Amino acid sequence: MAKDKSKKLKPAKTKQESLLHHVRKEWKLYTFLILPILYYVIFKYVPVIGNIIAFRRYKGGPNILGQDWVGFRYFEQFLKDTNFWNAFWNTLRLSIGYLLVRFPATLIFALLINEIRKTWWKKTVQTISYLPHFISLVVVCGMVKEVLSSTGPVNSLLSSFGMEKIAFMSEPGWFDFIYIASGIWQALGWGTILYLTAMTNINTELYEAAGIDGAGKFKQAIHVTIPGILPTIMTLLIMDIGNIITASNMQKILLLYNPMTQSKADIIDTLVYRMGIAGGNFSYAAAVGLFSAVIGLVLVTTANTLSKKFTETSLW
Repeated sequence: MAKDKSKKLKPAKTKQESLLHHVRKEWKLYTFLILPILYYVIFKYVPVIGNIIAFRRYKGGPNILGQDWVGFRYFEQFLKDTNFWNAFWNTLRLSIGYLLVRFPATLIFALLINEIRKTWWKKTVQTISYLPHFISLVVVCGMVKEVLSSTGPVNSLLSSFGMEKIAFMSEPGWFDFIYIASGIWQALGWGTILYLTAMTNINTELYEAAGIDGAGKFKQAIHVTIPGILPTIMTLLIMDIGNIITASNMQKILLLYNPMTQSKADIIDTLVYRMGIAGGNFSYAAAVGLFSAVIGLVLVTTANTLSKKFTETSLW
């Protein structure tokens, strides 16, 4: 007994020592991280240095970081530009409108799929709903233009009922509907994957207990399924809120809009593209992009803080 007492206890390993030990032991697995890390460093972090041209005059040439320091000149310039504010409000309108429709629609569709008991029918519905996600965005926009053209099936149907044809693609008032509806069709099925995965982790005994208490399918979904996947719901919502300003679907906007709908379709990303790539005013475009990125950071931080406070779910 005395000998046992004399033995010195080994100090517990710190987290850093445990991590290093695990890396040395499983170094072959960690080598798979090299390419993803290089990708993010080269294409995500290194380009951040280029934001310096938002504060410098850049005219092209060997000096990729600009020639002269101009401070907040370009920020003051776009804040006084009516085109920027038009693009800013268009971005908010399209992004928030799309989020308010797509987010609940995806959740409801996932709940409906989860209630399908026949495996073959469930897989069929999932496959059909997933397919639009794999169609090229160029093809999707081409389909939209053909369907809504003056000689397309929609206008042909309107004509058969004695109604006047509608110039869907040239009337600004229709752009929001076209953008949101086509986005829902393409993303609805794919957006249910994470929800359905989270639903598989819910204890089935909770459904049995709710059924014994007299809860129908609707009440089970409200009181069992939704609370069970609430962390997933809040995580996806936080990410979507952060993308309201900084990740609008620029490619889709460029493929759908035209000079007649530009007043309603022009967003911050298309403004940056038009001023920077097409117009050559790179410093102005960098200032606008940096401004929108800061707003996106504020939005996602605020959403994360509120979610952590009220639902105890957060990204960090």
